[in-house]
Amino acid sequence: MTIYFVAGEVSADNHGAALMRSLRKLDPGLTFIGRGGPQMHEIAGKQFKNWIGDASVLGLWEVLRKYGYFREQFRETLKEILESKPDTVVLIDYPGFNLRLARALRRQSRRQKIIYYISPQVWAWNRGRIKRMARFVDLVLCIFPFEADLYNQVGLRAVFVGHPTIERLRVRKIDTERDPNLIGLFPGSRSREVRKIFPVMLETARKLQKHNRTLRFEVAAASAELTREMSPTTAGLDQSQHRQAIQIKLDETAAIMQRAWAGIVASGSATLEAAYFRLPFVLIYKVAWPTYLAARLVVNVKYLGMPNLLADKEVVPEFIQYRAKPKAIVKALRSLMEDADGRARMISEFDALVGKLGEGGASERAARAIIEEIGRSNETT
Repeated sequence: MTIYFVAGEVSADNHGAALMRSLRKLDPGLTFIGRGGPQMHEIAGKQFKNWIGDASVLGLWEVLRKYGYFREQFRETLKEILESKPDTVVLIDYPGFNLRLARALRRQSRRQKIIYYISPQVWAWNRGRIKRMARFVDLVLCIFPFEADLYNQVGLRAVFVGHPTIERLRVRKIDTERDPNLIGLFPGSRSREVRKIFPVMLETARKLQKHNRTLRFEVAAASAELTREMSPTTAGLDQSQHRQAIQIKLDETAAIMQRAWAGIVASGSATLEAAYFRLPFVLIYKVAWPTYLAARLVVNVKYLGMPNLLADKEVVPEFIQYRAKPKAIVKALRSLMEDADGRARMISEFDALVGKLGEGGASERAARAIIEEIGRSNETT
């Protein structure tokens, strides 16, 4: 059997690779083709395209700037699927590209099996699209428990498989104690994102140190490239007798989240990771104004952070766009650092949220659902 994958971001590459490994355990003879990131490419082999370096974008302007590239990739992907005729197409997150691809595939091939994993958060920006999705997606594999009900209500078959992040983070737990003088900074995984958010984090760090000279900061860098980008911006701190005050660490996100006393986290998948590791934190997010205004027109949710969305209340303080001011962030963070009751309440909320996401094994459940779906399709042909 052949499965064609499409993943366009780093987190989707993580989840896609875990799914591939689970699928191979069920059927070692499976062939994987498509496009994703380095982890998926390593498992699938040379016939699999590693395109994430170009495909992962943030914001309206960046999408428009690369419109020609995405149009060409869309055509190539559609052609590859129609020519290879895989047993199923598995689309992982990346809704701007993948929802259009699913619709185009259905128009050209009524019999092509299409499965969506890490379902697009249409409930956040346009619930009316759920009905339209039912016309061109055969099965949705959901990572949040409430999503399956939303899809099933409109006749789109959906299964809750659990959140794949849980199993990935479980193996990254370490035996350590929190350092009351350590603050974790998590500015995101995209360069454009980091350029907007990291300066706010640095200024917040400077203000925090005025209150407490013993504080240290560890920055989680998602890549060597981001490490090189961020390093020069911390140079000013070295001249202020804080040579060791801020350290940039590559690929240590999970470890920092378990060592730090509190954190500042950019909105995204890292907020769920911080909740899993029980790190009290505040959320920050800042993008170009055209991107922000465009998002305001389509996003229909009260909160941006996933912990807050799942709880339907502000568990974590959010500082978004013009509210992302160092002075306000310092006030909220100092409260988390010094208020034992407030810390305990936030951690208790985190435990309740994580408990709803399943006990792990999401990739295995998703793999079984895919194999069963392929079997169902073969029985009807």
